[in-house]
This record gives sequence, structure tokens and C-alpha cells, in this order.
Amino acid sequence: MEVGADHGDEPRRALVVDDEENVAYVVSTALRLDGWDTVISGTGREAMTQVQRFQPDVIVLDVMLPDANGFDLCQRFRRDGIATPVIFLTARDATDDRVRGLTIGGDDYLVKPFSVEELVARCRLLLRRARDEPGRSLQYEKLVMNEDAHQVRRGERAISLSPTEYKLLRYLLLNSERVLSRRQILDHVWDYDFGGDASNVESYISFLRRKVDVEHPRLIHTVRGVGYVLRIERT
Repeated sequence: MEVGADHGDEPRRALVVDDEENVAYVVSTALRLDGWDTVISGTGREAMTQVQRFQPDVIVLDVMLPDANGFDLCQRFRRDGIATPVIFLTARDATDDRVRGLTIGGDDYLVKPFSVEELVARCRLLLRRARDEPGRSLQYEKLVMNEDAHQVRRGERAISLSPTEYKLLRYLLLNSERVLSRRQILDHVWDYDFGGDASNVESYISFLRRKVDVEHPRLIHTVRGVGYVLRIERT
């Protein structure tokens, strides 16, 4: 398949929910070749866990799962406030199924057997539409950034940030649960030709912690010798 040349600076994550191992492997591999990070879930229960933990940008969802109906699972996502685009990938090709999938919260519907190239293209399109929508928000746990309103909240508490603090937090949110080096942060938050050093990053991380991590659990962590990460420490 042809791999897209321009993936942009923002990460792309796909959750593939399918109990057919060969299908899940093909889909996951094709998306990885196109620059996506992927996680596979074989059951509805696993999918619910991974949606919260992995924070995918797109969900590729089978309808017939061993412990759940994909339509019902999609409805549960929407009831729980999960707005991640969903593309159904299923052998069920009846018109009624297509209509149901697209009216209960699905964003696209592709029937097996399918073209891998078409699936990847549709995932790209769903992601582009989601990121172009006005009022887009980035969220990790109860920390929410509304990009349209340029506002940040943690739970009910509003957080006032300087422009640089805002850019730094946005980059951390886009890469939640990924360890970012000081060099990566300098390159993406400041200009690429910025002549600063790691002390600039450390200073702004400190400023951000004083505003974001007022309450527990702490979200901004130092990984010694590597950099920083936005995550909840799990025991």
C-alpha cells in the first residue's frame, strides 16, 4: 500500500476492535505503515478500557464481538461523552445495518472484505474532519483544553495560562502518556531554530505544574534523564 508522506506534527492513534486476529493484524499493520500508533482489542470490555487509557483519535470497530454488539458499544461511547470518530468494519452489509450504524453514533461504515487502502484513507478523513471541527477540545482525565475558546479547565476549575504555557500544555495533551524529551519540547513549543537550552523547558514545566497540579493526582511527571510526560501514575 502507499504510505502517506506528510503525517504532520500531531500524533495519530487508532484503536482496532476486532476478534478476528488476522483482520485486526492487517488493519493495525496498514495503519502503522501510514504513521499511526495502534492498539488492538478483541472484546468490547477491552475496548472500553483502551478508549480511556490509549485515548485514540479513531476507532475501527467490528459489529460482531464475542462479548458485545458493536452498535451497542458505539452507543455506550456516545453516552459516556466519548466523541472519538468510529468507523464500523463488519461483514454485515444489509442496508438496515448500515443505516443503524450511521444513526446511532457511527461516522463511517465499511463492509468486509474491504480495501486496506480505502480503510486507511477513510481513517485519515475522519481524523481530519474531527480536528477541523470548531470547538475541538483536547482532554486527558479531567484536564480539558477547548481550543476554540482558548480555555483550560481541570474539573470545575478554570486555569489561566500564558501563551507559552498553553502551547506546552497542548503539546503534552497531544502526546499524553508519551515521554517527551526536552529537545522535542523545545522544537515543538518554541521555534525550530530556537537557541535555548533545557533550562527553558524545566522552568515552564515548573510554571505549568503550579497551575495544573494543584490537586491530586499529579499529571505532569519528570522521567529522569529523558524528559517529561502527562499521565496518571498507575500502581
